[in-house]
Amino acid sequence: MEGTIYSLIPPVLAILMVILTRRVLLSLGVGILAAALMLANFNPVTMVTLIWDEALAVFYSVGDSEWNLWNIYILLFLVTLGIITAYISISGGSRAFADWAQTKIKSRRGSKLLTSFLGIIIFIDDYFNALAVGQISRPITDRYKVSRAKLSYLIDSTSAPVCVIAPVSSWGAVIIGIIGTEVIARQNITDLTAFSAFMQLIPMNLYVFAALLMVFFVSYFNFNIGPMKKHEERAVELGELYDPEKAIPGELSEELPTSKKGTIGNLIWPIVALFVGVIGAMIWTGVSGIDGTITVLGIFENTDPSAALFYGGVFALVVSLVLLFVEISKGGVTNSAIGKGFKEGSKSMLPAIYILLFAWVIAGLIDGLGTGTYVAELVQNSNMNIAYLPAIIFVIAGFTALATGTSWGTFTLLLPIAGQISAATDISILLPALAAVLAGAVFGDHCSPISDTTILSATGAGCNHIDHVITQMPYALISAGMAFVGFLVLGLTGSTLLGLLVVLVAFVIIGLSFRVMKTAN
Repeated sequence: MEGTIYSLIPPVLAILMVILTRRVLLSLGVGILAAALMLANFNPVTMVTLIWDEALAVFYSVGDSEWNLWNIYILLFLVTLGIITAYISISGGSRAFADWAQTKIKSRRGSKLLTSFLGIIIFIDDYFNALAVGQISRPITDRYKVSRAKLSYLIDSTSAPVCVIAPVSSWGAVIIGIIGTEVIARQNITDLTAFSAFMQLIPMNLYVFAALLMVFFVSYFNFNIGPMKKHEERAVELGELYDPEKAIPGELSEELPTSKKGTIGNLIWPIVALFVGVIGAMIWTGVSGIDGTITVLGIFENTDPSAALFYGGVFALVVSLVLLFVEISKGGVTNSAIGKGFKEGSKSMLPAIYILLFAWVIAGLIDGLGTGTYVAELVQNSNMNIAYLPAIIFVIAGFTALATGTSWGTFTLLLPIAGQISAATDISILLPALAAVLAGAVFGDHCSPISDTTILSATGAGCNHIDHVITQMPYALISAGMAFVGFLVLGLTGSTLLGLLVVLVAFVIIGLSFRVMKTAN
């Protein structure tokens, strides 16, 4: 069943169950069982062995005899961030920052726009973006009764779109590397470098611009549709920022003591330490991985984002602990707050950790089934009009990322195939086809309940994971619809400017329609 249409069953089953039941661990568990059963040719004993092997591979690769440090560092960073959040709260930093922000940010609109701008500014890495923006913005958006679903949408729909078009980012480095080795070198393209190709892809990534326009439109005009409207109404009318009956990753389960003497610095300095620590660690790990000439691009191409997140997190934890000791010395809180903050902060991240573990296991099994390979071969073997290729690739990349839960896996799989098809048919369609892969990968990632960036965006915002997926999806689909039409025009005309213009016109029409409906009501 590997590499066939049947390989779609486990991811589709898991996604449908998530949408219908809203129980993510149950749904992912069913998907895991289905994938393992198919891989085992319906042998229950082999199925159990496959699940155990895949779960073990999350932490340790038996074949390579080495620890999977990427996953381990991410999990440790989550625990560290939970403890930092607790210590910031105990030292009075969150309270002081919210009080200060109320004097500077005068409205719900201002709090949402601040979050959107922060999402664009922090473009080094999507994981870092999702969690750091959440920590900075949450006290402000909470004060103005912005639902956690809206906050997680603003975080998620700025982090990946900005990272995918930033050359100096973990995403940019990976994409440039894939284009250079798997597209330009394999197809013997001599009039294009990997970096110049990436820079030309930026204006062609139509989903990015549609998604970012949507974020600012939503922030400024309070554009609420579908399930998001319910969350926003409950936040404004009842003061409930999230459904209290659902698990909230990153939310402290117990009321912690708070120092009345704490200052805004108790929040700012740990966040600054996190920035400095992560960026410094990214540079250090990147330089360590370079044998020859050290360049900025080379640093980000060779950096280890997960290790950098952990090292930066440890540095920020030390800073937050020092600030907590200062509050203890001033009599703001007692020594017992240290242990309590450690315990409650660690516990607050358990829901996100459980979901990530399940998502990684099902992603590994889906990879074994060859789901992504099957979808990619559909594109490669089709006899479509070449002008429609960018739009079709956008849809295929979106579905691949949705089913597999990984943008990077989609890049790795589909960028070489897009290059092969373009070289074999019409090389002029190469850049639009590559741009469509990148755009579709981000779109699918936004809609996927098994995506790690989706999970971490919900964690950073303190939002229930499935509530985030369900409320973000309508906005992602609208943005994808605009991008799809834009890619059709781009493929038919070869004009990037016309493609962008179509997206802008479509966005204006949607915006005006909403304003008219809102006025009529």
